[in-house]
Amino acid sequence: MSEKGETAMKILYATSEAVPFCKTGGLADVSGSLPAAIAAEGAQMAVVLPLYRRIRDQFGSQLEYLCYDYVNLAWRRSYCGLFRLVRDKVTYYFLDNEQYFNRGNLYGYMDDGERFGFFSRAVVRMLPHMAFWPDVIHCNDWQSALIPIYLKDDGVREERYRAVRTVMTIHNIEYQGRFGPEVTGDLFGLDSGWVNDGTIMMDGDVNLLKGAILCADAVTAVSPSYAEELKYAYFAHGMESVMRRCAYKLSGVLNGIDMKRYDPAADPLIAKNYTAADLSGKAADKAELQRLMGLREEPDTPILAVVSRLVAHKGLDLIREVFHDIMELPVQLVVLGQGDEKFEEFFSWAQGQYPGRMAVRLGYDEALAMNIYAGADLFLMPSRSEPCGLSQMIAMRYGTVPIVRETGGLKDTVHPYEAWRDAGNGFTFAAYNSGDMLFVIRQAVGLYWDYPDHFHRLRLRCMEGDFSWRRSAGEYLRIYSGITGKPRVKPAGEDPESRIGEEALGKPAVQEESAQPAEPALQEGTAQLAEPAHPEKPLAAALVERVTEQVRTEKPALKAPEDTKPAEKKTAKRKGSADKKETSADKADK
Repeated sequence: MSEKGETAMKILYATSEAVPFCKTGGLADVSGSLPAAIAAEGAQMAVVLPLYRRIRDQFGSQLEYLCYDYVNLAWRRSYCGLFRLVRDKVTYYFLDNEQYFNRGNLYGYMDDGERFGFFSRAVVRMLPHMAFWPDVIHCNDWQSALIPIYLKDDGVREERYRAVRTVMTIHNIEYQGRFGPEVTGDLFGLDSGWVNDGTIMMDGDVNLLKGAILCADAVTAVSPSYAEELKYAYFAHGMESVMRRCAYKLSGVLNGIDMKRYDPAADPLIAKNYTAADLSGKAADKAELQRLMGLREEPDTPILAVVSRLVAHKGLDLIREVFHDIMELPVQLVVLGQGDEKFEEFFSWAQGQYPGRMAVRLGYDEALAMNIYAGADLFLMPSRSEPCGLSQMIAMRYGTVPIVRETGGLKDTVHPYEAWRDAGNGFTFAAYNSGDMLFVIRQAVGLYWDYPDHFHRLRLRCMEGDFSWRRSAGEYLRIYSGITGKPRVKPAGEDPESRIGEEALGKPAVQEESAQPAEPALQEGTAQLAEPAHPEKPLAAALVERVTEQVRTEKPALKAPEDTKPAEKKTAKRKGSADKKETSADKADK
């Protein structure tokens, strides 16, 4: 309680997966980090998820059995056990039913609708057995989308449910929980009125996500840009009219990453730890990555990395279109992932075309992924759509400069490099176009080779970005406060005026006319261009033109005197690599 006697808000976070208990994707990372961050900000926090077999096998000895009850779902009356585990000031509840959850995988079964219908129904009916009655139930994706609907349905008969507010977070609107209308009563136990009035109907199907969006008191998307994109057909997968209708309660809250888990200074999975103050370990990690992937051990050649599901919306078709153009650059390419057969076959074939310069590993290996984040110099994410994205934030945390398309959370976290004032934390392109992507890749590679001091400062800005969950937790607490009318109770010692500014994300602060002059190294590097009194646009255009042209022609870039000799060595090496590449390409064409 606060000094004024205010009690902390009570939040129940409902999710189908959470780290460290179970994981198939990014939802688990969010569910494993956000609740603890919200609890640290002063809320009473609990998480509820199914008791899957893998959780029982790994954490069974740590679980505390509380009680059991029976949950009615349509004509079924099923056992539900309640288990508990407390960690990081968060209480985790696990709902047990072996018929539904004692299986090898989390999803992918023909009765997934019934399984998560039971989960949602059990969350509502088991509330009296939990430690507190929540002010807010925070739901995530379609697997928990029935909770706001059941609360409305039960609230007609039981007053205690009417005070519970709900938040629905959309992690990926492509997955909506769609079923035939005939299952409404038999599968979910809902009256036909929910179908007849259109609340849960969409294009002839029962659509659980639509029903949750309409019934929830607040709706959030996992980044501000994604929240805006969901109002348009290109991104909304048929739900744009619903999102525009509910725009008044829609917010975009940017996800974060676990800054302790993803820390190059302490990560046990990488070859050598390092910090922004001492990057010598990153050079060692680069050498180890080249060894692991069978690449030429060339410490000066930049490594461009892709760690991704190999599916179309990740922009892999753009890479395929200009693949040979990318490989004409003085760069090595590393790909880790699995997915669509056509992309797996393409990258497997591509590896054979450029031995020693391109390597692919199909599948997912956490240790190898971390070695890639630590050892690479550039990280490519040309996604067609990306609700938030965690990979670009992890890459920046490890000093690997991102190259991304401006969509969703990529747009919110990566801000374009601006040569004229040495600002930004990555390289971006707007149009979904392979030519535009290739242009910024050339810029990035050119900056690496020809302006190493500028690239070094860019790398440091990436590492200094704050992608912690504290910012997101504060946003969610404001949303909870708005829908409950209860003030946020701040933890003791917190400065009520403290806020994390845009610079924490690496977004450059706009310099005012009275600002201090740029640091000497930048002035020296740009003074040679002899720009007029207002150099912003001319200097930016000149620097981009010079970097791009230099990559294409393989001519040395304009350098400060002390960098001349190293630049000559690198340029000679690059030219030799390019000559070899052209020869092998000619042979391949013949």
